[in-house]
This record gives sequence, structure tokens and C-alpha cells, in this order.
Amino acid sequence: MSQIPNQAVHRALAGGAKRAWHDLRFGDLYRSGKEFELMGRAMGFAALAMLTMFPLLVLVAAASAVAHHGLARWVVYGMGLTGSSARAVVQLFSAPARVLGTTSAFSVLLLAVFGVTFAGSVQAGFERVWGLPAGPWHKIWRQAVWLTVLIAYIYAVATVGDVTGHAPAETVTRVSVAVVLGIAFFWWGLRFLVGGRVSYLAALPGAVVTVAFLTGLRAFSAWVFQPLIVSNAVTYGALGTVLIVQSWLIGVGWVVYGGQLFGRWLHDAWLRAGPDTRRGHRHPGGREQGHERPGGEESEPTHGDPSTPPG
Repeated sequence: MSQIPNQAVHRALAGGAKRAWHDLRFGDLYRSGKEFELMGRAMGFAALAMLTMFPLLVLVAAASAVAHHGLARWVVYGMGLTGSSARAVVQLFSAPARVLGTTSAFSVLLLAVFGVTFAGSVQAGFERVWGLPAGPWHKIWRQAVWLTVLIAYIYAVATVGDVTGHAPAETVTRVSVAVVLGIAFFWWGLRFLVGGRVSYLAALPGAVVTVAFLTGLRAFSAWVFQPLIVSNAVTYGALGTVLIVQSWLIGVGWVVYGGQLFGRWLHDAWLRAGPDTRRGHRHPGGREQGHERPGGEESEPTHGDPSTPPG
């Protein structure tokens, strides 16, 4: 007889979990990530970032008089490293003192072209997340501007500690500035890359989630990657440090794209008013669950305020 109440409780819990899964539309989020091939795109993001962004950041860091260790200091900040793990990264990414004098104009041009390619891959990922057609080729200037602002954002966030102290109040100020800059960049960056085809309201959740995920990645990196850098540096030398940094970049790519997927899910599931908009939306990859019109046609869903003009 005691098994009957237990079975009833089990069925009630299972039914509640099923209803919560359906009502919160977690299934949509899971399908979106699967169709988007999130891990594969994150690995591509990491490879392009290592090949294109890092050389550009080396040049910017070499020209900066603020960051003493240049790019190495920025990577240490982003990963939340201290002690011997931070020293291993500094040793790996410390650029030669004459890097600016030995860099030719042709090298800078190549780095700029590769950097725009990196920005183009991010744009393509954002367009797929939001179910948008590819932007016209002559809008490549958007990718160049976005890349420039990205470098400025990384520089500002990583060096803000150099112009503030370490008192509690100054630490709060530094963290607040980093959060505000992050939300502003990812909020603006999505709309700018896709040409204003996503409204400000629709772009905001993804920006907030991305910054929150970056904060979590930094904590995870300090907890997991930091001891791995020390052990791998002893076992494999500089190659071990490179592998851990590359793994961290994969995490950054997962955060950038995953934040947009999560923001799209939040917007479609909770922010779009009305029961009709909750019944259908387009998943990444072009498959659409729209609303049927008379005659079998499907209506085109909009993202946020349809009156928002393209940027």
C-alpha cells in the first residue's frame, strides 16, 4: 500500500517536469542549439580568433603604453589567471619589443583582411541564429567597423584596471564599467552586423546573457583552466599553454553564439506579446514555424518592433 502514494508522487513530479519543459519552451532552445551546430561553430570561432584576432591585438598592444605585458595581460585578465599560470601565459604571448618596427604595411593589410573574415563569420552566425538571409557583400564595411570596435572594447575592458586602484569601491567601479561596456557592445554589435534587421528590444536579452556567460566563463577558467595551464606547461611546455588558451577561446565562441541563441529564445518565448507570436518562430538554419494564412501561405515572423528601420 505504501507504494501507491510513492507512485502518485513520482507521476506528479514527472508530469510537473514535463509541463515545465513544455511551458518554458526549453525544447525550442535545445533544438536551436542542435540545428545551429553550436560546438562546431565555437571551434571555428576559436581557430579564426587565434589566427586573425590575436596578431591584430599584438599590434595594438605593442602600440599601447598602458598595458605593460600587452596581449598577454589581456589574455590573463580574460581567463582570470594568477600566479604561475599567469606567468606561463605572459611568457607565451609577450611580443618582441620591436614588433611595430618590423611589421610591414603588407602584413597589416593581410591581418586586416583576415580580421574582416573573422567578423564575417560572426555575422553569418548571428544571421543564422535570427533566421535572416545573408547580408549584401557591399556591406563589408560593417564588418570592418565591428572589428575595430571589438578591439577597442577588449582594450578598454582589459586595461580599465590600470587606471583604477584595488580598493573595494574602485573594484566595484571597474566591474560595473566592464559590465556596461560588454552589454553596450554586444547590444550594438548584433544590430550593426545584421544591418538593423533585429530590433533593440530583441537584441537586448542576448547582450545581457552574453555578458553573464562571459562572467561565468571567467570564473570557470580561474577554477579549471588555471591549474591545467600549470600542469600542461610542465608536461608539454609552451604547446600545453597554447592548447588551454585555445580551449578557452572555444568557450568564448560558445558564449558569443550561445548568448545569442539564449537571447533569441528569451525574446521569442517571453518578450513577444500575444498568443500568436508564441505559437511559432523560425529556428536557426532557416526552418520556420510560422503562422498559416488562408491558402496555405505562412506569415513571415518579425523580430521585435517591425517598424524599426534597418541600420
